[in-house]
Amino acid sequence: MSPASTATVIEPEPFGRVDGARRSGRPIELTGSFGHDGHRLWYTEFGSGDRVVVLTHGIMLTRRMHAPLARRLARDGFRVITLDLLGHGDSDRPTESWRYSMTAFAEQTVALLDHLEVDSAVIGGTSLGANVSLEVAVAAPERARGLIVEMPVLDNAIVAGLVTFAPLLLAARFLPITVRGVALAAAVVPHGNQWVDVVTDTLSQRPAPMAALLHGVLFGRIAPPKSVRRKIATRTLVIGHQGDPIHPFGDADSLAVDMPDAEFVQARSPVELRLDPGRLTEAIRTFAGTCHED
Repeated sequence: MSPASTATVIEPEPFGRVDGARRSGRPIELTGSFGHDGHRLWYTEFGSGDRVVVLTHGIMLTRRMHAPLARRLARDGFRVITLDLLGHGDSDRPTESWRYSMTAFAEQTVALLDHLEVDSAVIGGTSLGANVSLEVAVAAPERARGLIVEMPVLDNAIVAGLVTFAPLLLAARFLPITVRGVALAAAVVPHGNQWVDVVTDTLSQRPAPMAALLHGVLFGRIAPPKSVRRKIATRTLVIGHQGDPIHPFGDADSLAVDMPDAEFVQARSPVELRLDPGRLTEAIRTFAGTCHED
């Protein structure tokens, strides 16, 4: 780890019952940070070894959302790194909208690999993170051994995305007191539950950085265009589901058809990987293992 970075050991916690068996401990977890383009980005490492998986989060979420999946993969011998992209979680939150874009987030993901001296990894993410994974495969295909693309946001999601996030952008710009009020309310919610913490993390926003983030993402390149996606040769696992207009089933299904080396898994619901993770975790574990066999 470079002198410019920091790292802290997160004390292991006892496992509950997982896959029908009692686990007595878990691989070590390290949290660290590094500098990129004048800002500091934070990440957590789960486990160790040469089989590396990088996971990025959805918009306005944090790396905490992937902690349960990262721990499951780490127990199976993977080294998993979850990253807070710029404007999210513990990472810096500048107020210039031009700093936020899918391509910039992809650069940050590659910079994480450089910082950790990892030549290549399976790159994955959810929603915004799914699109970031695609951008990594476009910008630096040699760094991506495989892609895990859950809930991609592509052509069919543009209108729903604007309807959902444009009001938040307007509130952050013109009614910042509402954003501050929500953040204050989130701060008094007791922590300690995985998904309660994820929700309160999401609600703990600052108006100016939130507005810059939404402006940069909504009015920039959402994803590589279809003509480019068709040329992404990286092996890919696409996970999609029905019932969520922001992440339409048609986007995930058509992406799997467009990409030359993609396989598709349909989730039973938008929250299956979070609340009933066994089936999808096994698919991800098998896919990541196969990518690292090459």
